Amino acid sequence: MTGAERRRQANDRARRRAIRALAAQMGVPYSVAARLIADPHRALVFAHREQRPFHARVSDTRAAAAPPLGRAAHLTARFPRLRTAAGRLYDGRDRRTVLAMLYAVVAHESPALLPPAEELAWVAELGEETAVDITCAALDHAARHLLDDDQWHMWTRVEAALAAADPRAEATIVLDGELRTVSLRGSLPGARQTLDAVLLAAHRLKAPGAQVTLNGRPATVVGARWPRSGPPTAYEVRLGDDPGVHLIDLGQEQQPAGV
Repeated sequence: MTGAERRRQANDRARRRAIRALAAQMGVPYSVAARLIADPHRALVFAHREQRPFHARVSDTRAAAAPPLGRAAHLTARFPRLRTAAGRLYDGRDRRTVLAMLYAVVAHESPALLPPAEELAWVAELGEETAVDITCAALDHAARHLLDDDQWHMWTRVEAALAAADPRAEATIVLDGELRTVSLRGSLPGARQTLDAVLLAAHRLKAPGAQVTLNGRPATVVGARWPRSGPPTAYEVRLGDDPGVHLIDLGQEQQPAGV
C-alpha cells in the first residue's frame, strides 16, 4: 500500500468518525449527517474535534467551564455556521459576544445560577463537554430565556449588568467596548440557535439544522420553545427556504401550528 493510499484510508476513517459524531450530536441519521458535513468548513471542524488528544479536550472544557467569555467562545466554536435548506444557521459574526453578554446578565441578575467555581474547575478537568453542559444547564437555560425578551429590554439589562460589574475585569472591559462599538442585532438568531443546540442535546432532542417531517413534508429544525424551567415544549421548523416558522409540539402528539 502506498503512502497516498494510507493517507486516503486515514482520512476516510476520520470522516466517518466525524459523521457519526455529528449524527449523535444532532440526533439525525448517518446519511443526513453525511450531507451536512459535506460543507468543507464544518467537516474540518468536526474531524478536528474527533481527533483531539486528551490534553486538548481538557483545554477546551476549561474554556467551556469559564463563563462568560470562555463558555461563549467554546460554544461558538463547537457549533459552527451551518448551511441548510432553511438558510444559514448558527450565523452571526458577533455570536460569541452576544453569548458572553447573556451570561453576564445571568451572573448579575441571578448569581445563584452560576455553578460554584470549585465545581466548574473540577468538572473541567474531565475533558468531557457533556459533563460541563450538565453543570452549566441552569446557566444556559437562563441565558436562552433572555433571548425571548423584547430586544430593547434585553439590551437595557445587558447595559445594567456591565455597569454593575467590576470595571477592571477582562469580561467587563471586552464586553463594554463591544456593546458600544459593534452592531450585535444580526448575531441574535445564531446565539439563540447555539443555546438551543446545547440544551436540546441534554434532552436527547434534535438540534437546529436537523431534519424532521411536518405533514409529510421535510422540514428543518431552526429552534425550540422553552418554558422558564424544564424541557422544551416545541420545535420551531421551516419548510424549505420559506421564512414562515411552524411549531411541532413536543409535549403531546406532534401537531404543527403556524407562528
